[in-house]
Amino acid sequence: MFSTALTVHLFPLHRTTEFSPHHHRSSRYRPTRGKPLRINVAKFSSSVKEEIEKPPPVPSEGSDEGNEVLTSWESIGLPPVTAAKRVVLVRHGQSTWNAEGRIQGSSNFSVLTQKGEYQAEISRQMLLEDSFDICFSSPLNRSKRTAEVIWGSRAEEIVTDSNLREIDLYSFQGLLKNEGKAKYGEAFLQWQMDAPNFNIDGHYPVRELWSRARSCWKKILTHESRSILVVAHNAVNQALIATAIGLGTEYFRVLLQSNCGVSVLDFIPKSEGGSPEICVNRLNQTPSSPISAGGGRKTSTRIILVCHGFPQNNLEGSNPFSVDIPMNMLGTIQAQKIAELLLDAKVSTIVSSSAVASVETANAISRVQEAADCLGADCAPRCVETKQVADFDVENILHKTKNDLTRFQPLQSSWLKGFEEEVRKELWEKAGVAWQLLLEELSKGSSNPENVVVAVGHPALHIAMMGHCLNLSDEWLGLFHLDAGSISVVDFPDGPTGGGVIQCINYTAHLGRWSVPITKIKGKYENIVT
Repeated sequence: MFSTALTVHLFPLHRTTEFSPHHHRSSRYRPTRGKPLRINVAKFSSSVKEEIEKPPPVPSEGSDEGNEVLTSWESIGLPPVTAAKRVVLVRHGQSTWNAEGRIQGSSNFSVLTQKGEYQAEISRQMLLEDSFDICFSSPLNRSKRTAEVIWGSRAEEIVTDSNLREIDLYSFQGLLKNEGKAKYGEAFLQWQMDAPNFNIDGHYPVRELWSRARSCWKKILTHESRSILVVAHNAVNQALIATAIGLGTEYFRVLLQSNCGVSVLDFIPKSEGGSPEICVNRLNQTPSSPISAGGGRKTSTRIILVCHGFPQNNLEGSNPFSVDIPMNMLGTIQAQKIAELLLDAKVSTIVSSSAVASVETANAISRVQEAADCLGADCAPRCVETKQVADFDVENILHKTKNDLTRFQPLQSSWLKGFEEEVRKELWEKAGVAWQLLLEELSKGSSNPENVVVAVGHPALHIAMMGHCLNLSDEWLGLFHLDAGSISVVDFPDGPTGGGVIQCINYTAHLGRWSVPITKIKGKYENIVT
């Protein structure tokens, strides 16, 4: 029997598409519109704990290097790659200081708890059949131990890199959170509410972290390996993902990384050279359910994006983007698995497109939600509002392409790149309307103790809506990959108007062996070229 928290070898390599990494997100710490976001590239300080081995040299005071200012992460592009690379990022398991609620930073005094050891073992099983060439790890004990568990009996040695250590928090390190609030007052509040501009002991920790993450990518991407495992920490993994796709420090705490959460990034060489194309294949796939466990700031207000179950495809001569295609047997099983996963949430509203596969998936979720409330003797039946909206119907837009529709099956991570610009723009505009509709639905239930809106639709719609959630543009449509039957979770700890926090993207562990068949990575990527 497959656990809902475990799917073996979930991470196929996919093509990606082009994007322009210079659009910044509006958030609680919004940069001034119309003006470039100025990011001070601060260098490593010698005040970091002695446990950290071989820290980078500190630039001399007043040097040009120390005073470097950038207006966009685009100006420090990633090094080119000559072959496709896959990088799997894993955060360490729960540590003793995680359990105590103590601020760790780059200190090295905590170790894995029993729960953390278990999480690391589940991640090992999750990645057991992935053929990694090398493992990079933070030198801190909690990450090194997690890496050792996951790496298992592989012959190659784990390579530790000081730049993969957790964010340097200086005087905050070792304090309980209530101690930090009592001792540092306004500074602690700024760390919570405006982390990119947070200053302590003369340092800007988040800005320093972003600079350090860029250094990590230079080492990782210039290494000869093609399939790379990186085991590190919450904040540094956030920075690695953000800097890889061109997002600035205002995205700190927006792309969550839970204990032993797995994120996958694909780097594809461009024929003309330069920085590679990048696809986030998945974000924060955790050993436990993202619905019940959660992460980051606690909230009961969320949108769950559900990709409908696998439809009958054009092998039967049908149009792959028709709204009239029902799910096949695999899709029906996937829909049921989705419904079972969502039992951990009390869904208030289900919104779907009118496409048959979406309606069937929505109905499966609704039936299980309503039946769950009738299991007890004294329980009254609950009606889950289900509605179909035209603004979710994007299949007709995709059908406008003059290109060969059979090229788009199965849906690979670069498939949206195959559409004409006018088709992509129309998709983007419609997704913007759909996203606003979801926010309005969420606002209607703001008085409910648990406010969960489920959106069921085509992967293209959800990819575009996640771009709107992050306040990006249509140039980013190739940034994410979604599988049939996957879910992506967006939390709203400050309410529907406060900006979304991505809990996970393309979560498929609930599908077990009913996930879309994939090709194992064996170190050969001849078919992955641009």
